[in-house]
Amino acid sequence: MSSTAIHAAYIVSSILFIVGLKQLSSPKTARNGNTTAAVGMLLALVATLLDRQILSFPLIFAALVLGSGVGAVAARRVAMTDMPQMVALFNGSGGGAAALVSALELVHIFRTEPRVPVDAGISIVLGALIGAISFSGSIVAWAKLQGVLGERATTYPGQKLVNLLLLVVVLVLGVLVVSNQAGIGAFVAFLIACLVLGVLAVLPIGGGDMPVVISLLNSFTGLATAATGFALHNVVLIISGTLVGASGTLLTYLMCKAMNRPITNVLFGAFGAGGPSKAAGGGRAAALEGATVREATVEDVATMLGYAQSVIVIPGYGLAVAQAQHTVRELADMLKKRGVSVKYAIHPVAGRMPGHMNVLLAEANVPYEELYDLDQVNPEFERADVALVVGANDVVNPAARTDPSSPIYGMPILDADKAKHIVILKRSMKPGFAGIENELFYDPKAMMLFGDAKDSISKLVASVKSL
Repeated sequence: MSSTAIHAAYIVSSILFIVGLKQLSSPKTARNGNTTAAVGMLLALVATLLDRQILSFPLIFAALVLGSGVGAVAARRVAMTDMPQMVALFNGSGGGAAALVSALELVHIFRTEPRVPVDAGISIVLGALIGAISFSGSIVAWAKLQGVLGERATTYPGQKLVNLLLLVVVLVLGVLVVSNQAGIGAFVAFLIACLVLGVLAVLPIGGGDMPVVISLLNSFTGLATAATGFALHNVVLIISGTLVGASGTLLTYLMCKAMNRPITNVLFGAFGAGGPSKAAGGGRAAALEGATVREATVEDVATMLGYAQSVIVIPGYGLAVAQAQHTVRELADMLKKRGVSVKYAIHPVAGRMPGHMNVLLAEANVPYEELYDLDQVNPEFERADVALVVGANDVVNPAARTDPSSPIYGMPILDADKAKHIVILKRSMKPGFAGIENELFYDPKAMMLFGDAKDSISKLVASVKSL
């Protein structure tokens, strides 16, 4: 295959990546976006295979079949509650691949050239550095989300100093490799130090910040891919890596903005460390200490919903855990038949990864036009008869607006407390990721319906049907 045809294929692949990324910006076109980007990746892969001198096509083919098979099976079998874990593993795989390719390219240079060219050395070291951190950091993120390490921030005395010293070691080893002052042994030590740094960087970050961490590690994977592309002189890797890095960085910024927290606070603030606490300090904590919640029956809630004019559903991670998205849509369809207006309020950081609730509801075929983001839906709460909170916690906690001592103070929330009535579906009074009490539970307008969300909503469907 000629060089012109190869570069043409790369250009077409890049265009498909850009179009696919654009289509991912809307739920209506997201599936087409995935397909478009996948076609672009296939085209780039085929062009690369034809462009390079492959030592063993059977081995490459076997790897393609194995990788495609694992990816397809994992994507089809993974539960919605485990989707963030799978994304973390995919991020880690990309970063690990970039680090491995960078390492192999350096070994090749050591064997064939007397010195490592400075430009190639910088690209290789950057690819290995960012890729290794993304790999090990993503593994820790997966372990936290999976509950293997626990969701809370893990801290110890002198942690920041240790991380800083390790970063200095990494930079020194990297400079030595690029300047040809050290050989393959120093590079191996460099890789190991990068992997350890990735672990230590993510350990002090709590589960509540995992959506931001996943987004940030995704951008790292893209940057590592781009750096590897420079080392290999591969145009499509440079373009695709840059796209992933830029979009991941932008998404990280938007997520931090949605939480009203700078990225430095996410990475170094150890948010979520320690045990559960009350939402506020001083008198507010004492007030909650003696406060009680009002429990409701299925019949009470069904009657309230069935005769309402406007209902706003607020999904959270508890909805994903209970796999209640289909029953929620069934309840919404029944209410709409009774003339009730139903909207879904989606907080940017609801769930455990960016867009988690959108994907969850799309799986249940909830109409896209019924999904509203925070800015769109907040003015609607004052006119809503019922705010139905299904498994959400910190994103509806009024302490974010009213309590300066709360760790979530300043975070934009969904104004569920402004609805005429509030119904909260939860298994228990257990706090959310922030580890604090939710003031909304004690609101005089709030009613708690305890139990598994899917089971409770199924009972609501039956009860509304009998009205």
